[in-house]
Amino acid sequence: MQTSLPSEKATLVALVAGATAVCGLPLLLLFRTGLTGETGLDLAPLLEAMQNRSVQRALWNSIESSFLSALVATVLGTLLALLVGLTDLRAKGLLVFLLLLPMMIPPHVTAIAWIQALGPASPVLRWLGMAPELGSTHPLYSREGLVLLLSLQHSPLVFLLVRAALRSFPRELSDAARISGAGTWTLLRRITLPLLGPSLLAGFALAFVSALGNFGINALIGIPARYTTLPVLVWRRLASFGPDILPNVAVISVILALVALVAIMIQSLLQKRMRASLIGLPQDPLAISLGRKRPFVEALLWSFVALVLLLPAASLIATSLVRTYGLPLGLDTLTLENFVEVIWRQSVTLRAFANSTLIASTAAVIIAVASLLLGYFLTHRNGGHRRWAELALTQSEIAFAVPGLVMSIAFILAFIRPLPILDVSLYGTLWIILIAYVSVFLAVGLKPVLAAFLQMDGSLEDAARVSGAGFFTRIRRIFSPLAAPSAASGAILVFLTAYNEVTVSALLWSTGNETIGTTIFNYEDGGYTTLAAAMSVVVVVATLAIMLTMNALSKRVPAGTIPWKD
Repeated sequence: MQTSLPSEKATLVALVAGATAVCGLPLLLLFRTGLTGETGLDLAPLLEAMQNRSVQRALWNSIESSFLSALVATVLGTLLALLVGLTDLRAKGLLVFLLLLPMMIPPHVTAIAWIQALGPASPVLRWLGMAPELGSTHPLYSREGLVLLLSLQHSPLVFLLVRAALRSFPRELSDAARISGAGTWTLLRRITLPLLGPSLLAGFALAFVSALGNFGINALIGIPARYTTLPVLVWRRLASFGPDILPNVAVISVILALVALVAIMIQSLLQKRMRASLIGLPQDPLAISLGRKRPFVEALLWSFVALVLLLPAASLIATSLVRTYGLPLGLDTLTLENFVEVIWRQSVTLRAFANSTLIASTAAVIIAVASLLLGYFLTHRNGGHRRWAELALTQSEIAFAVPGLVMSIAFILAFIRPLPILDVSLYGTLWIILIAYVSVFLAVGLKPVLAAFLQMDGSLEDAARVSGAGFFTRIRRIFSPLAAPSAASGAILVFLTAYNEVTVSALLWSTGNETIGTTIFNYEDGGYTTLAAAMSVVVVVATLAIMLTMNALSKRVPAGTIPWKD
């Protein structure tokens, strides 16, 4: 076989070095700070932290809320996937879009919306005469309220995974069961659910890790409820004492990272035991007829969608349209002043929109390009190339699995001092947030691209080499066009996720380098509820507009470009 050209090897080395620099080294530095002392490995700080009552309580709260919410999200997401994927419900395309919408809305915006929807000052409930008494405890300020919002936020993740698994089932399985006389419940219990086992486990693990690292909901619901989790404990300590307490929060971050990694390891081991091989081509799964029950099931499903989307959205809009939080919405209290304030007068919000747009789009482009190159090397015939590329893949997956706040601490440790040789400090600048986004979301953009490369015929590479095409020519003329839809799909997901996130940037932002997520959180945390609501409405409208625009373009772009479209 033809030997690799220098440009090919140089590109691979640059990719692995880049992934190590932004994914591996910050985490390595975090673990070194948390687990070593002057004489080497030192577990004393870790053991001391584990004996601290506030850390113990926060650790238990994190595990408890993550486990319970992941369990509820798995049941809810699976039920929705089975209804949409296996039955003859109508308007499935719209249903899928609406069911996935909460996943695209930032968790802190979700929390703000539900706080305003169900509280004593809720404009919608007060208008309906159903609001709790003024002065009473908010019903969401509890462990159960926290679990509820985490479940609603992460059930679309499970829905997406289970629905994809259902679409990969060979139709013959359902047909054979039907011919053998199996009813609907027998089909689900004996065939569908057992085969969904690995996907259910993956969905549960993803929901657990996502809840474990969630900052927005944990902070906005957990702090008033006095239900502190580890991400909130880290944030409060660093916000209160500054960089001087970095070694202490590094130890707590190591605990949080270890819990996440242990959960992922357990999931991987169990998935290997539950894996079953399927024979046959994937086709549309059997559409179970609901018969006379269809109108009732559809009404129930659309009522759920309305409750999850319309109630908090209406409350958020109503709060943004009143002069002072707590006033009922009416002609005498109606105002657009809050929108004028956040869009035109507040320089911080304009700067936040500009900053988030810049770094989210830049991160999406960088990740799309890096994913195209890594996808090529991950499917390369040369085993050495694959192993080096797998090193980059593993580091990106660990960076994604570790909670975002932990990665923030890792980046503070890595970049708090000026860079060697260059003598340039990234700490306190917008660029440290951009690098953190590339690190955390690289795995998101890489997954669909890798799937596309795995489907390509190896003869394409051979034909290009025989024709004398160099490495960059092969990438530009052959592989990039074929993998472009998947790269675009990953880039869209990266942009939508990074554009509104608050977990990664919560500890990395500084004055002049605010993001949309941190600005909304700071408004709400500072008591400017109507301004937080107005900016949240703008963000939701912008997110919805982007998704609808992508939907409208779905027929004009290659299949697979729009992540939520089949």
